[in-house]
Amino acid sequence: MTTFDGRSLFQGRTLAALLAVYLVWGSTYLAIRLAITSLPTFSMAGVRFLIAGALLYGWGRLRGGARPEAKTLVPIAVIGALLLVGGNGLVVWAEHRIASGIAALLIATEPLWIALLVPFFSTSRRPGLRTFAGIAVGLTGVFVLVGGSGNLGSASIDLVGALAVVGASFFWALGSLYSTRAKLPASPWVSTGSQMLAGGALLTLLGGVAGEWATFEPAKVTASALWAFAYLVVFGSIVAFTAYAYLLRNARPTVVSTYAFVNPIVAVLLGWWIVDEPVNGRVIIAGALILAALLAILYDEPRRQSAESRSESVAA
Repeated sequence: MTTFDGRSLFQGRTLAALLAVYLVWGSTYLAIRLAITSLPTFSMAGVRFLIAGALLYGWGRLRGGARPEAKTLVPIAVIGALLLVGGNGLVVWAEHRIASGIAALLIATEPLWIALLVPFFSTSRRPGLRTFAGIAVGLTGVFVLVGGSGNLGSASIDLVGALAVVGASFFWALGSLYSTRAKLPASPWVSTGSQMLAGGALLTLLGGVAGEWATFEPAKVTASALWAFAYLVVFGSIVAFTAYAYLLRNARPTVVSTYAFVNPIVAVLLGWWIVDEPVNGRVIIAGALILAALLAILYDEPRRQSAESRSESVAA
């Protein structure tokens, strides 16, 4: 895996990948809500990843990528199950019970899971106090953000739906960290496409077990649901997921997980831009808190790595 340093964060590809994950995944909560109004929950999510995975896998093979070796098949299946079934599937299911903005808020627990799980996967990248302080500030900012949105702040939250999203953030964090250590195909396109195919197949089968195949009525599918589904395939899966996989190989997990703080801001700004939802003082305060959290997390590790390098030099 590529070694991360402070400067690399702001270089072209890494910055572009961060922005893609920040912006695109911030909009997918609304797209999911629109898609599941007339498309079956797990089957929709499964077919979404089957299509995107097939396209990415095919592209990777055309570019010379080798087929996955036998030793990579289990890691591919595990990552697909953790990220797409546990991570995405639970969110899609939960959005029948809670608002998309609330889901974005609860996904902001992922950086905490990442920070808690990192020591089990790495001995050289343990989060420092600044990272944990940044996580606390970021969570505070997200709560302020949702509290400042009238249509969400006054709504009751379904406990089962909320717990499902918190569970999804745990599975996503676990799958993300596992993927940094797993033996995967060398081609990022083949690797990501294979994970999507595995996760998509599991989600589609889950839809069948849940009875979605028998009850699905194509005639009732709305145009808005189809457009939302297409957006999820192209941008939510192919663009953002590829960017996310790149970041997992080239940036610290705690840096990558900061998208969970940015997504609620994107959701609020989209509401303001598209449907004229108000942006008040609390939203501005929340944005400032989240920005401070991002800066704390992004700059924690480079400082600690420099300090550790100096200590090693003195010890030597």
